[in-house]
Amino acid sequence: MDAKVANGLVVSPRIGSERFTRRTCGSVRVSRRFREQDRLPVLVSAQLQDKTRNWNWHKTASLEVSCSYKNFPASVLESGGIHAPFDDALILKNKSQEIEPYLSGRCIYLVGMMGSGKTTVGKVLSQVLSYAFFDSDTLVEQDVDANSVAEIFNLYGEGFFRDKETEVLRKLSLMHRLVVSTGGGAVVRPINWKYMQKGISVWLDVPLEALARRIAAVGTGSRPLLHHDSGDAYTKTFMRLTSLMEERSEAYANANARVSLEDVAAKLGHRDVSNLTPTAIAIEALEQIEGFLKEENGDFAL
Repeated sequence: MDAKVANGLVVSPRIGSERFTRRTCGSVRVSRRFREQDRLPVLVSAQLQDKTRNWNWHKTASLEVSCSYKNFPASVLESGGIHAPFDDALILKNKSQEIEPYLSGRCIYLVGMMGSGKTTVGKVLSQVLSYAFFDSDTLVEQDVDANSVAEIFNLYGEGFFRDKETEVLRKLSLMHRLVVSTGGGAVVRPINWKYMQKGISVWLDVPLEALARRIAAVGTGSRPLLHHDSGDAYTKTFMRLTSLMEERSEAYANANARVSLEDVAAKLGHRDVSNLTPTAIAIEALEQIEGFLKEENGDFAL
């Protein structure tokens, strides 16, 4: 949502604001999180430019905040544009900066069912933490010169793939500052947990209905544990995922941190987890990692 600025800085009345008398040019960009909030006062910082000169000058104007949003403190933001203080990207950046020193370079391993978004969220986390990103499935494919995991299953069998997966995790465990997206079944082997415990493991827990819709929409051909089942795409996917979850749920629960997409959606006012952005999920992942680090280090003060 943009509120254009001309002849005075004017923020959309939906977030409750006053008119600033200084003539300016620019814009105010407000996070989508505000859309369901009614007249939420915020602090803003305006960058003002005198069109008749070749230099820029800055003026900070603020509104006194009379409330907060989900316990996040309000703040005055100054950047090339004007962003709402609760902008997802800023929250993600700030949270990463808070916990990064306490990670001590340890790797982050994302575990969870197929289609849970481990690769997508992992790339977001790696970027904000300045970590490298690896997908263990991709590394196995490269090692055996295969085009897909499904091809490896067809040519060599699942046992061969699992052995290669374990070897990949062993090698990654010797490294630092990585975010690793693991295969959905990596958790079933205890030896894999031995390697992942050298870092911090995070379970992306997604409702099976949402997973089934997501996977059915793109097809099951690339999912070797799914595409042999009969029936319509959604039904066979949901039934197989249910069976796999029964086998793996206890193993997933071994993770150091759990990100429940249902909880995140409820917290943000979404009815469907499919409305969550990768950034919102990454924020929750960092918050859960923070909780683990606090417990591990005796509730350190951030």
